[in-house]
Amino acid sequence: MLKFAIIGCGRISHKHIEALVNNSEEAELVAVCDIIPEKMDKDVEEYYESLEEMNFKKEVKKYTDYKEMLDKEDIDVVAICTESGYHSKHAIDCLNVGKHVLVEKPMALSSADADEMIRLAKEKNLKLGVCHQNRFNPPIQKLRRAIEEGRFGKIINGTARILWNRNDDYYKQASWRGTKELDGGTLMNQCIHNIDLLQWMMGSEVERVHAERDTFLRDIEMEDFGAILIRFKNGSIGIVEGSACVYPKNLEETLSIFGEKGTVVIGGLAVNEIKTWQFADERDYDKEDESTKVDSVYGSGHTPLYKDFIDAIKNDREPLINGEEGKKALDIILKAYEF
Repeated sequence: MLKFAIIGCGRISHKHIEALVNNSEEAELVAVCDIIPEKMDKDVEEYYESLEEMNFKKEVKKYTDYKEMLDKEDIDVVAICTESGYHSKHAIDCLNVGKHVLVEKPMALSSADADEMIRLAKEKNLKLGVCHQNRFNPPIQKLRRAIEEGRFGKIINGTARILWNRNDDYYKQASWRGTKELDGGTLMNQCIHNIDLLQWMMGSEVERVHAERDTFLRDIEMEDFGAILIRFKNGSIGIVEGSACVYPKNLEETLSIFGEKGTVVIGGLAVNEIKTWQFADERDYDKEDESTKVDSVYGSGHTPLYKDFIDAIKNDREPLINGEEGKKALDIILKAYEF
């Protein structure tokens, strides 16, 4: 049974609690940390209630100082769910004391910090995972299978569209949102998941990036709209359209891949529904609709992501989304921020 701790009990921590509950045969939550006690209370209560039917008895300890938590508790894995600008510091501190780390996106806000996280994990023989949970969506897994089987032939282009609404009230809920130091703009916060999926499917390193971005409507330091054009070394082109300005609510998050012999479009609230699936050849699995229902933009991928990470620790292998994989989307966005 792997012992987990969570640093940061804000908006995304609920998905980590859910994932731990769904993997409760192999993992348990032993501690949480947040500077606001009420947030810890909420997460721990949710964890207790979810495991009540299993006659769960173990106490989850609460800390307002994560270094004290690391010093006092027997922990195998730390899940980092704090503000983006603190991810690298918290990850590095946890790695330095011998803990495996599963960090929310983005893994860092600079390439140098991400590289240091990767270096430390390798040096200390620890697992470093990044929460790009949408890779585990059944429609995305089905698309990846088609990519690996070469069904598209020559891939021409892919598009990632993130057309969402984040109004001023959203940014006022937390002063760090939209800031350069702790968050980044729409591309870094809202778009990084789909950018990760796009680059994963294109199957090539990035050759060059061009971008346009601006702050049109929201009272924030960084962009509320951004567009990126990516040329991959295999010749294919990626297009990213990311907005927090869509009126009056979220419209879509869509990933499209276009090739010589295939076209696939996956959309829905969290790239969870197959909209188009067309290939020149036919396979038995084409008839299977892998679309799933989700209740939020976070989707349902944290549970299989946790399962993969737990398995990686137990079998001493790399997780599907290790540090190197988690850094790829980050580097695209950082290149876009040079414009």
